Amino acid sequence: MGDKANAHPGAAGRATAADHPASVRNVVLVGHSGSGKTTLVEALALTAGAVNRAGRVEDGGTVSDYDEIEHRQQRSVQLSLVPVEWDGIKVNLLDTPGYADFVGELRAGLRAADAALFVVSASDGVDGSTRMVWEECAAVGMPRAIVVTHLEAARADYEEMTRICAEAFGGDDPDAVLPLYLPLHGPQGPDGHAPVTGLIGLLSQKLFDYASGERKESEPGEDQLPEIEEARNRLIEGIIAESEDETLMDRYLGGEQVDVKTLIEDLERAVARGTFFPVLAAAPAADGARQGLGTVEVLELITRGFPTPLEREAPRVTTVDGKPRELKPCDPNGPLVAEVVKTASDPYVGRVSMVRVFSGTLRPDETVHVSGHGLADRGHEDHDVDERIGALSAPFGKQQRTLSHAIAGDLACVAKLSRAETGDTLSAKDDPLLMEPWQMPDPLLPLAIQAHSKADEDKLSQGLSRLVAEDPTMRLEQNQATHQVVLWALGEAHADVALERLRSRYGVQVDVVPHKVSLRETFASKATGRGRHVKQSGGHGQYAICEIEVEPLPGGSGIEFVDKVVGGAVPRQFIPSVEKGVRAQAAKGVAAGYPLVDIRVTLLDGKAHSVDSSDAAFQTAGALALREAAADVKIHLLEPVAEVSVLVGDEYVGAVMSDLSGRRGRVLGTEQTSGGRTVIKAEVPEIEIGRYAVDLRSLSHGTARFNRSYARHEPMPPQVAERIREETRDAS
Repeated sequence: MGDKANAHPGAAGRATAADHPASVRNVVLVGHSGSGKTTLVEALALTAGAVNRAGRVEDGGTVSDYDEIEHRQQRSVQLSLVPVEWDGIKVNLLDTPGYADFVGELRAGLRAADAALFVVSASDGVDGSTRMVWEECAAVGMPRAIVVTHLEAARADYEEMTRICAEAFGGDDPDAVLPLYLPLHGPQGPDGHAPVTGLIGLLSQKLFDYASGERKESEPGEDQLPEIEEARNRLIEGIIAESEDETLMDRYLGGEQVDVKTLIEDLERAVARGTFFPVLAAAPAADGARQGLGTVEVLELITRGFPTPLEREAPRVTTVDGKPRELKPCDPNGPLVAEVVKTASDPYVGRVSMVRVFSGTLRPDETVHVSGHGLADRGHEDHDVDERIGALSAPFGKQQRTLSHAIAGDLACVAKLSRAETGDTLSAKDDPLLMEPWQMPDPLLPLAIQAHSKADEDKLSQGLSRLVAEDPTMRLEQNQATHQVVLWALGEAHADVALERLRSRYGVQVDVVPHKVSLRETFASKATGRGRHVKQSGGHGQYAICEIEVEPLPGGSGIEFVDKVVGGAVPRQFIPSVEKGVRAQAAKGVAAGYPLVDIRVTLLDGKAHSVDSSDAAFQTAGALALREAAADVKIHLLEPVAEVSVLVGDEYVGAVMSDLSGRRGRVLGTEQTSGGRTVIKAEVPEIEIGRYAVDLRSLSHGTARFNRSYARHEPMPPQVAERIREETRDAS
């Protein structure tokens, strides 16, 4: 690569429908926030001719009303699609957010793509989050390449960055990560910094100078040949080794000169197999220029070195009742199987779904079957419905360009799928199928909200349901114990975007309130109580007396009611009334207003009146008896305890364990895993980990992950319980 003259894109920029999977490349751009992914997409689109009249590609994507949020946050918060055309190949560039809160958008991009460009800033290096995504791609064998950006920065060092990338991404084989090009430096400036103005192709042994704004090819000077030769030999050996072309390695080591065409073919084979990861460099074009530095080289790698959709193994497909279904890989004439990788709302056309077609051909105005994945635990409705799709289009900035069809391997935007959600499968209505869903992280930051006004209350339910339909990394909870509406998000920025979307897109203003955990109460020891409800106010009075004994039970026992009345002291018809009164009072609590649990209530004795006793009177007496028993004994406040599992780099184990201990956590053990990481298992009170998703990210510099599950309720320490009781009294 690099031996080809500038390719003219012809009809570049036109979102034409691909006619064969071999003419499609789906590439996701990955990197930390601020690494330059969006700038690189714009530079590639500019080089390929996909620009507007102002000479600049507009913000890619399917929804224009995101711009306000992205401008306010000064970072991408969504997956966006920019299709360009280069050398007769349609390239779907998928730009992902780099901030950890929007990892759901990143995972969607990985699902839709067949290869990944890891974008690394020459001035910032490789962060831990980017390394973790690299490992995710390695686990599924996704082909990858690395693009170094921000070469114009004063402290940028391309050579040093290629070494860092080899160390970070090469694992046990640093020669699997090598540069295809060396930098061509211009004259030194007053600060001593010599800017990168071009590239030296190691395989072609040509210079590609971008200083004029157009890519110009020339021969290297004599003084440059020794440096080229050393780097070229290492590159050739790496390519041949990773392509597993043993005969060629023997010939090369025997001193045979290998022609460039053969080397490029081996490079393409090794990249497509996901065993060799070339490093390239790129920079945006200067004002008025058409080509940015390295953009031609990146486009050449994408179109010639990255695999076609035909080479990707499709996710597992079943019938809607779970029976396996075998499909030919990426067959445009096969059964329709497509997946919604992103759902968004457009103020003019309504809901828009970004879809990756894995089999068959999707056409406008046809009726398809929409299968949901049963994410009821995240507030999503189950659905298996038929829907008529609207127009097919490809985004071009804020415009949508109409497509006549979308074949297997291609991406398209589908209008007016009113029920389809992110992760849903589209298939033929007479042959409904279901794709295995991709893994999404659990949202672990709770956001308790309430409508700001009565008008907002009327719109809140619909707005929230649309919000979670678009974003499967968000979970909606109607907490029956605390009576709160809780949105679970991945982090503060994720929560902030959700609130902004509610306000700007759905016209719902909400207030954020303190999140409550479901505290409970129980008896610390055995106690007795007498409930006496005797009133006379003319006519029929009220008369009911009951005596009970209360004793604590093991956690999780609930409330047990036992009848030990003898001799009819409490008539049989009123015993259920006593139980009803006891349970009603238990639900209200007896100390701090939290539900009373894990007790056995035994009805021992009582009195009744032949005229004045009633169901209501004995309900009241039962409640009074429970309150009296509680007044004479210590009441434990129970708090929920979560079982927490933290995956963290070894260098942060001590800090994480210390932090867990400071949260009243009990570390249960640790376990070494691959990649220099440790799993820490602990039990931590839920009241202490409300913001753990945010705090752990700060503690581990964004490299740790955790999950949590409810373990049990257990007594709260006295000093903490007293503080909670005081807060409850102050609130009331």
